[in-house]
Amino acid sequence: MTDAALSPSRAPAAANVWLVAAVVVMPTFMEVLDTTIALVALRYIAGGLSATVEDGEWVITSYLAANAIILPITGWLSAHLGRRNYFLLSIAIFTLASGLCGMATSLGQLIAFRVIQGLAGGGLQPSSQAVLLDAFPREKQGTAMTLFGLAALLAPVIGPTLGGWLTDEYQWRWVFLINVPIGLAAFAGCYALLRDPDYLTEERMELRRRPFHFDSIGLLLLVVVMVSWEVMLSKGQEWDWLGDPVWRVQTLAILFIAGLVGLIFWELRSSNPVVNFRAMGERNFGACCIIIFGAYAVLFGASTSLPGLLQSLFGYNALDAGLVMSPAGFVALLAMPAVGFALGRKTDARWLIGAGLLLMAISTYWMSQMNLLISPDQVVWPRVVLVLGLSICFAPANVAAYLYTPIALRGAAVGLLSLLRNEGGSVGTSLAQTVQERRDQFHALRLGESLDPFNPAVQSFLEQAQARFLQQTGDPAAAQQLAWQALENLRQQQASALAYFDCFWLFAVVMFALTLVVFFMKRSVAEKGTHVGGE
Repeated sequence: MTDAALSPSRAPAAANVWLVAAVVVMPTFMEVLDTTIALVALRYIAGGLSATVEDGEWVITSYLAANAIILPITGWLSAHLGRRNYFLLSIAIFTLASGLCGMATSLGQLIAFRVIQGLAGGGLQPSSQAVLLDAFPREKQGTAMTLFGLAALLAPVIGPTLGGWLTDEYQWRWVFLINVPIGLAAFAGCYALLRDPDYLTEERMELRRRPFHFDSIGLLLLVVVMVSWEVMLSKGQEWDWLGDPVWRVQTLAILFIAGLVGLIFWELRSSNPVVNFRAMGERNFGACCIIIFGAYAVLFGASTSLPGLLQSLFGYNALDAGLVMSPAGFVALLAMPAVGFALGRKTDARWLIGAGLLLMAISTYWMSQMNLLISPDQVVWPRVVLVLGLSICFAPANVAAYLYTPIALRGAAVGLLSLLRNEGGSVGTSLAQTVQERRDQFHALRLGESLDPFNPAVQSFLEQAQARFLQQTGDPAAAQQLAWQALENLRQQQASALAYFDCFWLFAVVMFALTLVVFFMKRSVAEKGTHVGGE
């Protein structure tokens, strides 16, 4: 986008600022919510549409791939269509696609509607962020980022809880239909309150006078990269990664690497790139990209592993698992305003980022030390600390990311950071699934090494179990078989638990490593009157 498009504009009247903030945050919350709300309902969706759970995973993959494709080009679309028009169009299509998802009669229909939903949803986050940055005075950019952070952070936190409740109390279709009334309310509010600032209108008029040019080759390469990446992450474990005998994963990996190299080479040479990688050259922005990517990978990985642990080994249903995770959302509501206040008091964003990352590392290590005898409150508190840590570092990372980014590159920077935030979630989910399944096999084999009939502990367990089953069945042969089965069930239970705890330990290592990135950042204090955001 042009320099004029990224210049500060006069904020609306103070009486309208909070009303504008409320209506523009709603679509972002709705869109981010859809990345996690369907996770707990996948089994019900697959069953309701007569499909396998593995095929049902395309409901998530298709949405993330479509979302990833559109995010980097939202700046170009907003400039040519007008930010207000593009925002309203995105809300309308997203809401319509949500309703169609809820009425789908086959898995193919649902996947097609999810692609449309993802393409429309990609424009909601950057547009919402841009409106907030224009609505608030320069010295309150930290407050604007805090409001945006509340939506972007709370949505994935409460998504599993809300999805579990809707699935258990009603049916899986309401996971999508719930977006319809919210989308209609957001559309009406944005239609009534939003107007494009003068500088955006002038930029649009200027673009209309120029010859139309679009980086079609860059877009094609972007589609190849993001689709191959998302499919590889989603289906890699199912297809045995690089051990895939029919070379599906290997082909996707080749397409991804070749496409990414070609995309970077082409875009750096293009005068009007669809994805401008030059923003990554600024040290603070590059560091914040790494931090946000890693933090969201850990958040989504833990948000996938923890419900899986509770449902498979503790006997929780989807709603109960969600309720255990939900108190963390209230902590985020309390923490984010406090962080915004600290940023407004000229606190160096680096120290807030470091503190938040350290808390996330402590919380995931805490989760790795759990066992199968814990009560629900012993799950709640590590989750609370995890979300508290992310709440503390999210808004400061957004402030630090754009503080030194040249105005001409801020449009590209917002799209890249949004893309990496989403892709971090995809990587975290895939990593958690892969590590859990492979470590489950590892621990099952290691535990089985000591479970032989000559082990005194095994003999004692089998004798006691056989005596108990003999009383219940009166059949010595059946009692012996049941005793061995009980031992096997115990081995599988312990192996699965250790695999989940290994996932949390790995996330702790990642978060401790990310804290080192803070030391490479420049001083990040938002002085009064400093423009710290962009389109």
